[in-house]
Amino acid sequence: MQGRLFTFLDIGFPSYFVLLVTGFLIATVMGALWAKRIGQNPDVVVDLGLAMLLAGVAGARLLHVLADGYFWDYVHLCTAPELVEWKLSQAECLRDQYSPGVFGWFSVPHGPTGSWDAAQQVCRPLETDCFAWAKFWAGGLTYYGGFLGAVGAAWFLLKRDRFPFWRAADMAGLVIPVGLGFGRMGCLLAGCCFGAPTSGAWAMSFPAGSPASLSQFKEGLLGSSLLPSLPVQPTQVMESAGSLLIAAYLLLWVHGRKRYDGQVFLAFTGLYAVLRFLLEILRRDDRGGWLGLSTSQLIGVGLLLAVLVIHRLRVRRVEDGPALEPAPS
Repeated sequence: MQGRLFTFLDIGFPSYFVLLVTGFLIATVMGALWAKRIGQNPDVVVDLGLAMLLAGVAGARLLHVLADGYFWDYVHLCTAPELVEWKLSQAECLRDQYSPGVFGWFSVPHGPTGSWDAAQQVCRPLETDCFAWAKFWAGGLTYYGGFLGAVGAAWFLLKRDRFPFWRAADMAGLVIPVGLGFGRMGCLLAGCCFGAPTSGAWAMSFPAGSPASLSQFKEGLLGSSLLPSLPVQPTQVMESAGSLLIAAYLLLWVHGRKRYDGQVFLAFTGLYAVLRFLLEILRRDDRGGWLGLSTSQLIGVGLLLAVLVIHRLRVRRVEDGPALEPAPS
């Protein structure tokens, strides 16, 4: 469960989701201004941004459900909720749920959140929920799923509108890391995506009941789930800062020196894949994986290989003739 930044009309909005959307909207505005500057219709970018947002959220949610290690939890929530183990403290498990009314003017108690299993020291859901997998607003979004979903939507719509794909991709390569900078600060507020315990001066401790505290309690690192977490690597801050540095490098160095359309986007994809691969080594939240690598590391390796192949193909095109796409008529 992720920390909620606010609740509106009985729907809690997780910090990560809110700030990710904020970053996405800022990126869309930047893209529209870019399109206007080069003499293109900014409405195309606005429509594209909205479509990418929807496709990105869908992709981010699906990859979380399928690959982050919670797949069977979502299945059991529908078929056998007694098999599900929520990472909640006893106090949080037994705390009454409240449904705020319009604008929070009144609250209605809904009863306990779950049932506390004293023998296993875990919280189990009280009711079945066959649609929990679709409730993206409740938390659980994976960046690479959103990235792949948004790229797929962009490719389809840009081809339909006869807008140069690689030229638009370069714009995306400049603004996506800005959006990521906002999104990871949302992770910081939610307490998710936390790092390994450390004694370094840069370490951060999260409050009792946070994902870091509950995870460390389950691992036996804390004597109680009511204790703050041990100091951990601030991987959320690291990724936010790294993303903004990538954005600055692409804008100030790569963009003005690119040899072909698409080079900025490929540079972003490759640089972020390296950054994310290294940060995954420091992270300790549940992320799924295979062969000793997390899901994001596996996808990052695949994307890095794809970047190298596409880069080589684009360079060959430069050698054979111009690789800068003409503006649409």
